[in-house]
Amino acid sequence: MPRVSQLVRKGRKKIKKKIKAAALRKTFNAKDRKMVETTSPFKRGVVLHVKTMPPKKPNSALRKVARVRLSNKKEVTAYIPGEGHNLAEHSVVMIRGGRVKDLPGVKYHVVRGKYDTAGVEDRQKARSKYGRRKGSRAVPKAGEKEATPPIEGGQNEG
Repeated sequence: MPRVSQLVRKGRKKIKKKIKAAALRKTFNAKDRKMVETTSPFKRGVVLHVKTMPPKKPNSALRKVARVRLSNKKEVTAYIPGEGHNLAEHSVVMIRGGRVKDLPGVKYHVVRGKYDTAGVEDRQKARSKYGRRKGSRAVPKAGEKEATPPIEGGQNEG
C-alpha cells in the first residue's frame, strides 16, 4: 500500500484494457505504406490454408479452421462455423471477431454466405448466423427429381 506522499509524487497507473480482436483494429494505408488505427466489425481476407484442429481437453472433435491473410496484411486463424463448407486455398472470405473457447489462438469467425463462402445447406434455425436465406431451396442432388406441383385445371381432371 503506497503512502500519500508516494501517490502525490507518482500517482496510480491506469490498467490498459486488452484488445481481444487486434487484427480488426488496424488498417493498412497503401499510399503511405503504414498501419493506421481504426476499428472495423469485419475484414476481408484470402484463405491461405484450410485445416482441422482438435479442441481442448474435455471436448473431442475436429474443428474446421482457415488461416486467412487479411486486407491489412495480418494473418489470423478463423473458425468456419456450421456443418460442411466450400472453402479452399485462395477463397475470399469475410471474418468477424468472436473467439472459439475450445480452440486456443482462434479469435475470429468466418462469415457464412458472404463472398466465396456458401451458406450452410438445409439450415432451418438460426439461419442469419449461417448465411441461409429463407426462400432458397437446395439444388437437387444428382439422380434426384425436383418435385413439381400438379397443374390445376388439367386435362385429366374429372
